[in-house]
Amino acid sequence: MMNQAIDGGASKIPGNLSVRRAFVDLPHGQMHYASCGDARADAVLLLHQTPRSWLEYRQVLPLLGRRHHAIAMDTAGFGDSAALPGPISIERLAQAALQFLDALSIERVCVVGHHTGGVIAVEMAAQQPARVAGLVLSSTPFVDDELRRARQDSPPIDAVQMSDDGAHLAELWRRRQAFYPRGRPELLQAFVLDALKLSGDLEEGHRAVAAYRMEQRIGALTQPVLLVRAPDDPFASPHAAALARHLPQASLVDLPCGMVPLPDQLPEAFAGVVEGFLAKLAPLGR
Repeated sequence: MMNQAIDGGASKIPGNLSVRRAFVDLPHGQMHYASCGDARADAVLLLHQTPRSWLEYRQVLPLLGRRHHAIAMDTAGFGDSAALPGPISIERLAQAALQFLDALSIERVCVVGHHTGGVIAVEMAAQQPARVAGLVLSSTPFVDDELRRARQDSPPIDAVQMSDDGAHLAELWRRRQAFYPRGRPELLQAFVLDALKLSGDLEEGHRAVAAYRMEQRIGALTQPVLLVRAPDDPFASPHAAALARHLPQASLVDLPCGMVPLPDQLPEAFAGVVEGFLAKLAPLGR
């Protein structure tokens, strides 16, 4: 297997550091990522929600890149990353993320995950605890039998029926509109653009979360944990208390007015709480 990064070029975000995009080869195909900062610095891996991409962290990357090697990866099958063969699961997505770290020769990392990304982060820490120095779980659901039963009886989150007149595009927008801040249509547009890139089932990532047996894995976590709660996120905000009960070492911070697109919506505040958490960790090394 080749571990060579394929350079996708750099883009300049005004007033901040350059963000560089690239691909690495993994057993299942190429994984796409964006990074910012000194590659010799401590690494921070940023994992997005379903069905987003690294772009969820576009404004966060250069803020964290001032002191760290900040890396936002497209989860397997999302953004520009190749899909895994067969049905996905949180366990397989986490394994692919760990293989991605292997490809970049990163031995230890702090993992930041938002929504689905937080669930993947939990599994990464459970699979290879020595590899994950700390976790930031942002708007992360606690998955147990109660959530699985609720998801079974719930309508699809994002799936819409394609139509000749394009009405499904407006329907996709409407389904998410109530969970996004008013006056920020660019945030909802970013979600729709990422969703349209998926060639497969929009619900597959959500189903993977609902099938995950987090209650059987979370007890193995001993790493420092920061729980980031978006109070106006009706999906995830209620789960923070359950996560805190299962992670006695965790601290909790609220980001006022935070909603579903938290890293996009409040990048400076989000990066600030992540940076504060990272500052308390011992140097990770490579």
